Amino acid sequence: MPTDPFADEVDLLTYSTKPRGGVVHTLALAEALAESGVAVTVWSLGRGGDTGFFRQVDPRVRLRVVPLPEIEDETVGERVQRSIEVLGAAVRADPPRGVVHAQDCISANAAGRCIRTVHHIDRFTTPQLARCHERAIREPYAHVCVSSAVAAELRQGWGIEAAVISNGVDSARFAAPDPDAVRAWRTRLGDYVLAVGGIEPRKGSLALLEAYALLRGARPDTALVIAGGETVFDYRDYRARWDARVVELGIHPVVLGPVADAGMPSLVAGASAFAFPSEKEGFGLAAMEALAAGVPVVVSDLPVLRETFAGAVEFASDAHALAAALERALAGGDPGRAERGRALAARYTWAAAAAAHLEFYRRVRAEAADQPVSRAL
Repeated sequence: MPTDPFADEVDLLTYSTKPRGGVVHTLALAEALAESGVAVTVWSLGRGGDTGFFRQVDPRVRLRVVPLPEIEDETVGERVQRSIEVLGAAVRADPPRGVVHAQDCISANAAGRCIRTVHHIDRFTTPQLARCHERAIREPYAHVCVSSAVAAELRQGWGIEAAVISNGVDSARFAAPDPDAVRAWRTRLGDYVLAVGGIEPRKGSLALLEAYALLRGARPDTALVIAGGETVFDYRDYRARWDARVVELGIHPVVLGPVADAGMPSLVAGASAFAFPSEKEGFGLAAMEALAAGVPVVVSDLPVLRETFAGAVEFASDAHALAAALERALAGGDPGRAERGRALAARYTWAAAAAAHLEFYRRVRAEAADQPVSRAL
């Protein structure tokens, strides 16, 4: 149980109620903190009429979903700025009394003085988004990263030292899906390679198409299935390029879009292989969930994924390598890798993540104890 009154109340802020990685992280961390006796409030924006999150949340966690009505023809920059203003006004109207911890660029700009988790570092060319991103890195008084690789980027780019606290993984949930639900997915989709995260540049969706086109020569009956895809950003141009390339390659991926949270473990477990060709990641939570399910995983050869997944996955540096690695995975691959993957996923727990966050909050409090604004921490 917490012994520092400062750590008895934590407000976590995120930008969406949809199943994006940062939102999944926020809810799971909130529930683990609540389990340890902390009073936790999660703040978010309710876009498109949402009044709650994509899944049920432990009732010990207080939820503050702030309505953000849709505005037709609003640009991404305008939407981001309005999101900051609306969430910020709501937080100021009901000021948090303990730790204020933002999980993304939008919520960090809205929160005022806060701790910030930098899951990954984006590069924006739109001036409005670039300014938002820069403020959300520079202005928080303390920082957390979910991997050492991202912490190194923060150090090199901004001279900021961040604490490294890994994600947790709900490995038990993905290790024991409903067998009937797994069979239902297999009946519907056949043999399939799964990717989660939708169709967007950061997820390497075009490279995945190229790899799948190469893979079909050896595995013509294996489908490519893509799940997820809720985002605040506008990727219509990228999606148009993706659709055009699908036609050029003569392939037929199955695009499921967002999948109900209850259906995700069985969808993942039903896959014959899991593709994770991201161009930028902070940890790789979706790929770790696939390891928990015993599914062979192929990921991009990025430093952050080397750090997180070494020994449990295959790495691929381009579409040809991705296709070859998926073919090996579908053919059986390394028979010991599945067990190593399950063991790796089981090591990352949300209870451990919550304990590390509480220790971090207390350390930050101690370091700032002589500052007049310390109570605002």
